[in-house]
Formats: sequence, C-alpha cells, structure tokens
Amino acid sequence: MTGIGLVSPHGGDLDEVFERLYAGESAIRKVRSGTEESGADVLLALAEFDPAGVIPKTQLFLMDRNSQMAAVAAHRALAGANLLVEDRGPTAAGVYMGCGLGGANTMQEAYRIYYVRHSRKVKPASVPLIMANAPASHISMRYGIHGPSHTYSIACSSSAVAIGEAFRAIRDGYLDCVVAGGTESMLNDGAIVAWEALSVLAKEHADGPAASSRPFAKDRTGFVLGEGAAVMILETADAMRARGAEPIAEIVGFGASSDAHNLTQPAVGGQVQAMRAALSDAALPPEAIGYVNAHATATPAGDKIEIDALKQALGEHARRIAVSSTKSMHGHLVGAAGALEFAITLLALKKGRLPPTANLTVPDPECDLDCLPCKGRPAPDVEYALSNSFAFGGSNAVLVARRARVHFSRP
Repeated sequence: MTGIGLVSPHGGDLDEVFERLYAGESAIRKVRSGTEESGADVLLALAEFDPAGVIPKTQLFLMDRNSQMAAVAAHRALAGANLLVEDRGPTAAGVYMGCGLGGANTMQEAYRIYYVRHSRKVKPASVPLIMANAPASHISMRYGIHGPSHTYSIACSSSAVAIGEAFRAIRDGYLDCVVAGGTESMLNDGAIVAWEALSVLAKEHADGPAASSRPFAKDRTGFVLGEGAAVMILETADAMRARGAEPIAEIVGFGASSDAHNLTQPAVGGQVQAMRAALSDAALPPEAIGYVNAHATATPAGDKIEIDALKQALGEHARRIAVSSTKSMHGHLVGAAGALEFAITLLALKKGRLPPTANLTVPDPECDLDCLPCKGRPAPDVEYALSNSFAFGGSNAVLVARRARVHFSRP
C-alpha cells in the first residue's frame, strides 16, 4: 500500500483525520434535511470537499456526488503514492471500487421531477449518473487507467471486498498496481427515510448529536449515516522496488463468507468463518493480531454478535487485544465503510497508535472485550490488525493488515 486518499467526515488530510479520530472527536451533527413541508433534523456525518482543480467543470455535470468524491480521493491517493505524471495515473493499473447504492442523489432528483413536478424531462445523463460502476469508470477515464475496472455492490461490505479482490489480483499475478476503495453518498431524503423505516438509525443522545453513535455501549440505539470516499494504491513489492516507493502498510490476508441466515440480521457463524478465512489466508494464528477495527454499527443486536464472533474466532486471545469502532466518530459510510475503516487501520499500524470507540462511557456487559473506550492508545508493538465489514444480506469480509516491514531506496 503506497497511497491513501480520503474524502471523509473528518476531512481529507491523512494526518489531520487520524489525529481527530485518535482524540475521539466526532464529526456527527444534526442537519436539516428535506423539503420545507416534510423536512426534519437528522443525525448525519457529512463530508465537505471541493472538486475544483481535480475535476473539470464540464465533467461535474456528468458525475453524481459519489463519483466526485471517488475521483478526488483517487487523485489524493495517486498523488500520495507519487504515481501522478502530468495528471495521469499508471496506464496498466486496475480500478476496483465498492459502492452500495450508486447515484442516490441523481435518482432522488429524477423521482422528484417525475412525481412532484409531473415532468418527464430528467437529465439526459441520468442513467450513467445513477450507475453503481460510475465512480470506477470516472476514475479510469479521469486518470487514463486502462486496466480492468470492477465494481462491487455488496451493501456494507462493498469496499472491503473490492480491496480484498484487488489484493488477490496482485498476489495472483494479474496486476502490478490497483486503485482500490469505495465511495458512498446517500444522505438524501429518500434514502434516509428508508433507513428510518428499518429502525436502525440512532436517536439523539442527551449529550448532543456528536455523542449519538455509541458502539458497544449499554445505551446504544443504532448508527448514524455518513458519506465519503476512501481510495488506496496497492502495488507489488517489485513495482514498489522499481521506483523506490515506501509502503504505508501491507495487506496480507482476505476472507469472505455468507451467513445464509437472514437478510438484515447478522449471524455469529458467518462472521467467525470470514475471520478464520482471513487469518488462514494470511497464514497467521489468532495470537498474531493486536488490534481489530470492528464493524460495530451500534445496533443493539449487531455489536454483541460481533463480540461473540471475535471470541470464537480468536479464542482467549480476543480478551488480550484492543477492539474499536471508529463509526462512533465518522458514522456508517455503507459502501465506503470498509475502505475508510481499513485506511484508518493502516494509519494506526503506521503510527503505532490505536483510535478509540468514542462515547463508550457505560459499556454493555455483554460487549466485554477491550473496546478502547473514549481515548486512543499508544501501541507501538502492534504488527497485525483485522478490519471487519459485515453487510446486510449476510455478506462478510475481513482484511488483515501488517505494519510495513519493507523499505526501498530510490534507484
């Protein structure tokens, strides 16, 4: 991994984002959403970004917000990896992206035009704006990348699977470089009311909006929707060596499974299977893991199930390692969740410091692992970490990362 680019609720500068997370700072706030007649104040984690200078104005009209965020994050990742040459990326690279819903904002606007304005005059580009593969396509076109372009749409596991499959493509010799990650922007009225109908969104906490996402806490009430994009550059060791690039961290394992249980309710067995598959892929015993960035969304049932799965997958070692859910601060980015959380995990390994679970003032007795309440923790000796992503539909994805060992000097 030689580059990471973010458009996140905490910003786009890697060091600033990590420091804010390490300090337990929440980006969740209450936002007025909807029309004057039907609007409401909603808990959200918005991402602020400016596409100017990255995306030509003529292209912005052909890109939904999720594609714009993806292109900006890709630019930052390619620049960070020193792979931008005259504003173009590596020609032979692949693009592997995750996206849960596609152009949700364009879709809502098209429905509004048809049902509210009673007009059939939607944007001519509505279909390509809505397509889930639009972000990957725009990255490919914007940076002149001619390798395979793949999109994974697997709800909350979308971008974790995209990164895992990119890792496999490199390890198996298909590609030397992949631009991989995820993007999501569905913070519009239609999507929000749909999530509300599932009764999974958090209620505002007495301490204010920022305290409302409370994974592993006894008083947790659900998750807060967020938006953003996280893109990373994966390269082979030979490719890095050839240009003297310095790795941020390494991916060493990937595991996936299906619960085959319930569309919206997670199952312990499937999560255990995915974690064991990831450890097997990395040829690691549970005792090698020092940190887990948990999927934990702060739903009453989901957090406990993940804790139980960690105990089964890691055995007694689960009680000796740190676990945290950074969703407590940046919200749940759905299709981009796995990518953002994996990026945070990589930065934690590089910096030797682990981000906390914010707002964990009264832990749930049934979530009885070391869930890093409220404050980050120095961890200079942690070498391996897991990043969990568990989706509606029962699709589970687990990535294993290692602190970078290899360093190359420029030829």
